[in-house]
Amino acid sequence: MAAASVALLAVLLVISAHLPLGLTFSSTVPAFLWSSHLDGKKEMVDYRILSPRDLAKSAMNEGGWSKYLCSRQEAQQSKNFAFLFIGTELQSVDISRPSKTDPALIDLLKDSFSNSSSSLAFPYIVAGEEKVAIESSFISEFADTCQHNFETSSVALVGSCAVEGENFDKLRHFHSVHDYLYSRTEKVSDGHTDLIVLCPGGSDQPRSESSILSQLVNSVNQLGAKYTVLYVSDPHRSAEQLSYRGLERFLAEGSVGNVSAKATLCDGVCQLKSSLLEGIIVGIVLLVILISGLCCMMGIDTPTRFEAPQDS
Repeated sequence: MAAASVALLAVLLVISAHLPLGLTFSSTVPAFLWSSHLDGKKEMVDYRILSPRDLAKSAMNEGGWSKYLCSRQEAQQSKNFAFLFIGTELQSVDISRPSKTDPALIDLLKDSFSNSSSSLAFPYIVAGEEKVAIESSFISEFADTCQHNFETSSVALVGSCAVEGENFDKLRHFHSVHDYLYSRTEKVSDGHTDLIVLCPGGSDQPRSESSILSQLVNSVNQLGAKYTVLYVSDPHRSAEQLSYRGLERFLAEGSVGNVSAKATLCDGVCQLKSSLLEGIIVGIVLLVILISGLCCMMGIDTPTRFEAPQDS
């Protein structure tokens, strides 16, 4: 019994040392795809856990972007635009608890999802194993799907997008998107859909992502162009946002009294030490219980012989 207890204690120590601090599951983010000009599925929700590349494949196949980005129509009555918005403010839990994030962004996404003729929602997107920017992963997947029908000359990057290549149109300021869209609509259409990738984080970024999306939709509606929008929150950046939210909450709750102005996040070494400390504490508690049980069992004293009954 004692050997089994020691083995169990060792296993608990090893497991607790390898578990990360906090949640053991990866943080997930949502994605919304909608369009009022595409023939697709109406208000469909995909509850699978997807990586960014799987999300790009779903957008191309189920969302109809393969026909929108890859096909080449010789005659078009209006210019086509596909907008890929890489956000950082939303996590999956924020959809059910909008009080912790921008309520205007939640309302805009929900209204766009329900009022469009074609809409898809992906509640659970996790960070991919490859250490590349999500916008670069999307463009690579789009190019692989379309093959030779995908032209990088019709791709514009806005904001802080990290995509390698010299053939992309790069716009630093978000307020210049309207002028760029107007210039593209003035040109003769070659049958390709323009892909606009927007990545918040620039120097002149508006206060919220809801204002960027609202201005974008208003601009393309004024031009009378056909468009489709794919909003996806970056899992990597959203996880960083979540950690900073936890730090802000800690500072807000500890603002009463003397609180140190210097606060640091727990890095890998800190997480390892805290996990080891948790394992040691749990092991000590189990060891105390084991010793107490053995002492109680050893303290039980029974007689070794009994007296013979006396004859009356």
